[in-house]
Amino acid sequence: MDQRFSKAEKLKSKKLIGKLFSEGKSVSRFPLRLVYVKTELPGATGVQVAVSVSKRRFRKAVDRNRIKRLLRETYRLNKQGVTDRAGASFAFMILYLGKEIPDYAKTDRKMKELLHLFLEKESEEDPSKKEAHEF
Repeated sequence: MDQRFSKAEKLKSKKLIGKLFSEGKSVSRFPLRLVYVKTELPGATGVQVAVSVSKRRFRKAVDRNRIKRLLRETYRLNKQGVTDRAGASFAFMILYLGKEIPDYAKTDRKMKELLHLFLEKESEEDPSKKEAHEF
């Protein structure tokens, strides 16, 4: 079970990020929102992920970077369920919508709920993937 967050898993393509916001679908579990789009990714990577925190809500770069590190860490620890069951290649953008700096426990719980919600929504759209999604 590989729990690294490798360079190949990081979403950096400006074209793909633009496509994500123009054509993507989203699911939310406050204070997190996941915007995703099904796409063809180079290599064996199933999912590419980027995280974002509003500069308007968090003026200090220290605070924004802390929240982004927290989001990447909680995704890294919970990504196994998504990468195993996704079945296709996806690009994800995880947005933090809250106004306070979160703690780890709350962020981890919300990330699990968000990824579970994503899997449920994807299985509704593709009936061939009907199975229980447990983390």
